[in-house]
Amino acid sequence: MNSTVDVVWLRDDLRVSDNPLLHFADLPEHLVCLYVLDEAWLAPLFDDPAETRIGPARLRFLWQCLMELRGELLQRGSDLLVRIGKPAEVVVSLAEQLQARSVRVAQHVGVEETQQIKAVKQTLPSTTELQCYESGRLIDQSSLPFALAELPGSFSAFRRQVEQHCEIPPSHIPPFTLPAWPDAPRGFPPLRQVCKTSADWRPDPRQGLHYVGGEAAGRERLNHFVWRQHGPATYKKTRNGLLGANFSTRFSPWLARGCLSARQVQAEVNAWESEHGSCESSYWIGFELLWREYFLRAAQLEGEALFGQAQLPPTNADFDAWRDASTGVPFIDAAMLELRSTGWISNRARQNVASFLVKDLGVDWRLGAAWFEHCLLDYDVASNWGNWRYIAGVGRDPRQDRYFNVLKQAGHYDPKGLYVAHWLPALDTLPYGLERQQPWRAAPAQFTPPRTQPDTWARWLIDPS
Repeated sequence: MNSTVDVVWLRDDLRVSDNPLLHFADLPEHLVCLYVLDEAWLAPLFDDPAETRIGPARLRFLWQCLMELRGELLQRGSDLLVRIGKPAEVVVSLAEQLQARSVRVAQHVGVEETQQIKAVKQTLPSTTELQCYESGRLIDQSSLPFALAELPGSFSAFRRQVEQHCEIPPSHIPPFTLPAWPDAPRGFPPLRQVCKTSADWRPDPRQGLHYVGGEAAGRERLNHFVWRQHGPATYKKTRNGLLGANFSTRFSPWLARGCLSARQVQAEVNAWESEHGSCESSYWIGFELLWREYFLRAAQLEGEALFGQAQLPPTNADFDAWRDASTGVPFIDAAMLELRSTGWISNRARQNVASFLVKDLGVDWRLGAAWFEHCLLDYDVASNWGNWRYIAGVGRDPRQDRYFNVLKQAGHYDPKGLYVAHWLPALDTLPYGLERQQPWRAAPAQFTPPRTQPDTWARWLIDPS
C-alpha cells in the first residue's frame, strides 16, 4: 500500500477523550483501531468449562464498552475492528497486511499483556514501528519523585511524596475527526457468537446501580455523582455503605476498561471543589485514585511476583462454599451472592469476604483473586491481585494480622441486617439486628452454623459484636 496506515491497538483504554493513542504529531492518511479479545480469557477458570477466566458479567460489560466506542469512532470517520485470538499474532498479522507505518499501544502493567507487547515488538516487520504510550494514569512515570525501582514500600509513603512533589496534568479533549479507514476488512462479532452465556446474562434486579458499559455511560455516572448527587461533599462518610447507588462513586468499572481516565475523574472533582470548596470527602476521592495509582506502579515493578506461585492450587469444599454463597455466614453469603449476580460489591464487602476466605477458611488467597477476576466488572490486574495480596499479608506493606472479624464488621456496617436480608430473603423472618447476622443462634432449627476454621469460633465468641 502507498498511503500511510497506523494501527491503534486498544485494550484497557476504550475511550476517545483523554486518549493519547488518538492524538498524532504526524497524522497518517488511514487509521485502523483494533481490539483483540484474548482467546485465553475464554478458557476454563477451574474445573468447570462453563466458568471461564472472564465471566459473563465482565464480558457483557466489555462488549457494551466496545459497541459504544465503535459508535464514537464512526462519528469521527473511523471504525473499530474486533477480533478474537492470540493478541500478538492478530496485531502482527494485521500490521503486515496493511504495511502499517506504526502500531500504537498503551503500556500495561499486567504480565500477560506486557509479554504480548514484547512479542509484537519482536515480530513486527522492520518497516513498522511499535509506539508505546502511558495512558489512564494520574501521573506519568517520568514525573514521579523517585525511580520505579525505589517505589515506597507502603501506600502512605507513596502518597506523601506524590502529593508533595507531583501535579496531575489536565485531561485532553477528544479529536473531532480521525483518519479514514483503509481498504481493509472490518468486523465486530456479536456477543452471542463469542459467548452465548454472556449474551443471555442479566444482572439481578436487586443491584444498587444498573451498569452499562461505554464512555457515555461513564461520563453520565461521573456527572451524576459529582454534580447532581454532590458526592464529593459526603463520600468519606458514605463510602463504607452496602445498599443503594450513591454511597460510593462506583466509577471503577469504567476506569478499569478505560472508558474514563483517572485524570478526567480528578479534574471533575477539582471543578466541583472550585465551586463548592474542598473538604475531607472531596479529597478522599483523589486519595482512592492514588491507591489505584500505587497498585498500578507496584504491579509494574513486581511482575510475576504479583501472582504468587505460578500455578493455582486446586479448589476445595471451603472455597466452593465461599464462591457459592453457602458458608452459613449471612454477611459473607450476601456479598458473594451480590458479586455473582451483579458483577460488583462494595469495598467494605470485598475486604470482608477476602479476609474470611483467607483467615477464617484457610483457603489460598490466589483462588479468591482468580474468582474476583472472573466476576468483577471492574477487574483490573493491579488493583485486584494487589488488594488480595494486601489482605493476605504477602504483598507490599505486609502484615499477617490484617483480620476482619465478620460478625463485628456486620454489626457495625449492617446493624439492622438490612443488607443481608436484601440478598438472603429468608432472614426477613428474623428481627432487625444481630439475629440476622447470627441466625444459627436465633433460629437453630432453620439455620445451621457456618463453615469456619476451629479457631474462628473462639475469635467470634470473644468479640462477636
